[in-house]
Amino acid sequence: MVSPPNTSLPPVAEPTPTPELPEPEFEAAPSPAVAPLPTASSLQIPAPPPEFMLQTTFNRASLAVPISNITASSSGDENAGNTADKAVDGNLNTRWESAWSNTDKATADSAWLQFDFGSKTAIGYMKLQWENAYADEYALYVSDDAKNWYQLRYIAAAKGGTEEFFNLNVDARYLRLQGVRRHTQYGYSLFEVEFKSPGSDTVMPVHNTSYISYPLSGNGRVPLPAPAEPLESISFTLADGTLVTRFGMVGRSRHARERGEDWNEIGFGPNDTVDAQGNPVDKGPGAHLNFVANYFKNRTWGVEFIDNSNVAGVTAPRIIVNQYFQQAQKGGGHSFVRRFDEPGVTGFGWMSPGDLLDDSTYLSDGAPCPVVTKPANGVLLHPDSGFNGVIGANDGCSVVFDTYPGHRALSANADGVLVPNGSSVAARSLKKGDIIEFTSSFFSTRQVMDAIGDNGGVRYYTNELTYVMGQGLRPWYGVQPRLMNAPLPDSTLQGGLGSISYDYADNPSFMFQQPHNTIGMQNIQRFMEGRRWLHTNLWTGEHNESGNDRNDAGRHLQGEHFNQSSCFNCHIGNGRSVAPTALNQRLDTMAVRVGETGTDSNGNALPHPIYGQALQMNARSTSTGDRQNWGNGAWVSGFNSHDVTLADGTVVQLRKPQIAFDGPVPGAYSVRSAQPLIGMGLLEAIDDDTILSWVRDIPDADGVVGSANYVYDPETGDVRLGRYGWKAGKASLRHQVANAALLDMSVTSSVYPTRLCLYGPEHCDASNAEPGLPDEALQLMTQYLQLLGVPAQRSVQSGFPKGVSPLPYLDVAPDKIAQGEQVFKAIRCNACHISDVQTSNRSEFAEVRNQRIKPYTDLLLHDMGAGLADNFAEGLATGNMWRTPPLWGLGYTEYVADGVPVGYLHDGRARTVTEAILWHGGEAEIIKNRFVNLPSDEREALLAFLQSL
Repeated sequence: MVSPPNTSLPPVAEPTPTPELPEPEFEAAPSPAVAPLPTASSLQIPAPPPEFMLQTTFNRASLAVPISNITASSSGDENAGNTADKAVDGNLNTRWESAWSNTDKATADSAWLQFDFGSKTAIGYMKLQWENAYADEYALYVSDDAKNWYQLRYIAAAKGGTEEFFNLNVDARYLRLQGVRRHTQYGYSLFEVEFKSPGSDTVMPVHNTSYISYPLSGNGRVPLPAPAEPLESISFTLADGTLVTRFGMVGRSRHARERGEDWNEIGFGPNDTVDAQGNPVDKGPGAHLNFVANYFKNRTWGVEFIDNSNVAGVTAPRIIVNQYFQQAQKGGGHSFVRRFDEPGVTGFGWMSPGDLLDDSTYLSDGAPCPVVTKPANGVLLHPDSGFNGVIGANDGCSVVFDTYPGHRALSANADGVLVPNGSSVAARSLKKGDIIEFTSSFFSTRQVMDAIGDNGGVRYYTNELTYVMGQGLRPWYGVQPRLMNAPLPDSTLQGGLGSISYDYADNPSFMFQQPHNTIGMQNIQRFMEGRRWLHTNLWTGEHNESGNDRNDAGRHLQGEHFNQSSCFNCHIGNGRSVAPTALNQRLDTMAVRVGETGTDSNGNALPHPIYGQALQMNARSTSTGDRQNWGNGAWVSGFNSHDVTLADGTVVQLRKPQIAFDGPVPGAYSVRSAQPLIGMGLLEAIDDDTILSWVRDIPDADGVVGSANYVYDPETGDVRLGRYGWKAGKASLRHQVANAALLDMSVTSSVYPTRLCLYGPEHCDASNAEPGLPDEALQLMTQYLQLLGVPAQRSVQSGFPKGVSPLPYLDVAPDKIAQGEQVFKAIRCNACHISDVQTSNRSEFAEVRNQRIKPYTDLLLHDMGAGLADNFAEGLATGNMWRTPPLWGLGYTEYVADGVPVGYLHDGRARTVTEAILWHGGEAEIIKNRFVNLPSDEREALLAFLQSL
């Protein structure tokens, strides 16, 4: 039985009603833009054997010449006028049209056009000129007998028009264009197909390659520099004990508890989270964690709390709140306590706004609160003065909060809903330890925004934070009643005090994109500007989310050959890249590092003479911007699989993708998935000596060793401890960003000044520097990564209202998770995945200094056995050695991917966490076998624990 609301309650003092403010514009979360995967029914055709491929010794010095005397045939023509020979007659007014009107769909889709060169012919280039009826998906096959075919290229998302294929590098008699999927209901229609020989303008050049020599051991190791003071103070204490906390805010379009479905307690309004049968309903996400249009442009601000609850003798403490906007604002808009005593207030609603020192700044028209200069580190702007006798207050727009408001007392009704019981709780003074939820508001005017050249919104909501009197900011979660805020237990704070709070807006795809909970009020702007660069297409300058100004400084920075044009195209949602799950899938969102057979004196594979250090699978004309196909791709040619049977009889199939190459197969190569970007600043802040303390000279009882890798700093020439990348081959985030920009996006920087750096130091000459990332951009991208936070572990239950469907990723079983953590330790997963680490004070950001974190990594190399080995060496990391990946954020993997297929391990082969564990070998063999032999309940508990991270 549903109990009606209690309406006969004594009045409680309420704040003065405020005039209606315009609501911020709702901005829906963008979806990841990922190229479609190949059709599931695509054929499995092997790559050409060596006798079909041009050797690197082939003379490529001359310009390409047209290939003539080609005979064309087809699987069938639609009519006698548009026949196969029309595709090679040199006339753009004639065309070939495949049979379609009298065939079934599958047959029409699989039509082909074949070219006979008369004898084996060296082919370097092909151009297709399509009519509007083009192929969405097709393949290029080669053969010497028109019977045994090999796949030269596969195109899964064609655009029609004119398509050019360079660098074919094939020596064959026949080439076939094999249709897979039509763009229209008609047949395939080609005006003309042209071929050219290999030449300096149609194939890749061959380079001499080299590598830098540096010591293989840690002798002479130089730690990363450690600035004495951080860029910005985020918390400090004055001489009298006053605690000052500073933090940054950014505009949001909705509140923290507004999801895509309306929700209310049983009996108190609509509850769209369940259907009539009580089953969960998902109507899409809210809009609290995604980023408003032009988030980097005048939409961040700083907040300062001056809290005297630690001052001796203070019995009625207070918080003075100063705000630092980038433009004039209207006063007010602060809220400190959620309206937990009203069952009708669920998604948002506040009980007390605090005392605005000059009410006219809110009630008057316009934006009377001026821009206030941010104070220096460690000092107040007005330490000995203030406003209206309030020392420390900047002006009349400052707020004083000193009273916990009166409210109605609550008791459970017949449905178990906490509702007012007829009595009241009187207002009282604040006290040390009080838990306060704070949110601010951006409220400017059209006139003010126009004056600074900003045509965006004038009203935004922002983050909702938890502050504990006398302690500072704390990550939060929702408890009863009505998801009222409470500090998360320390045990859940994987990223220290900067851990990202629980998300009740159903925005999990954005969980890896949030700044540290404690981010400073100037660092928030650095973060947003860095985020803009990671989302910028470095050819067009366009942002990958709609509504954002073009980044003109990011235009035309990219070279001719590349994998993707922005960082975000590989790191989907700042997480992993697309996993290799489909036959013929191109791996251009992953990194494929390549080299020659053998290694140099440092243990590194020498760069490949054609590819350099990495495949760059996509291309465009740098003069016209038109996309081109230069091959250089790696693709999934098949899968090898085998079964593993667990102790309870469960059979798990392990599957590994087979990789083929469009061009020459490199002597050494390594397929690598993009890794999550969260917490990288925290990992950089771990002291070298802490990491080295985990190195073992001899294996432990389970065979676990752990080795450090040492890398060359390309800017200073120093040898440093490696900590980033799948083989710990990068020493710092700056090094990682610059290297990924060059290898994956073909973008230079002051670290790698020319694209020829791909081929080693012999070619990496600053005197031949090419336009690339400005130093400011490289710095901002690095700082963004340093300031990305880590989600808190989801191991405590949230206080979802009665009858409201919990969000799936917050619907947890704490006892099962706790049991799983004990299993994790008992079978010794923590021998490598170390969970308790203290960062140092060596970072330039206070947000990551001296934090107790739980990354679940030792950042060391481990022999993972033959099953996970490749033949690519990187310093001390041989092919079977991999750096322990952090596990924090593991359970958000699929939510962050937002429907994009993702996998685990270095090459994304594992479709589940269970598969990932079962691939472990080498130093992890004994521990893996303990997992295999676990009883079902313990195995499920362990997986629940891992999913909570």
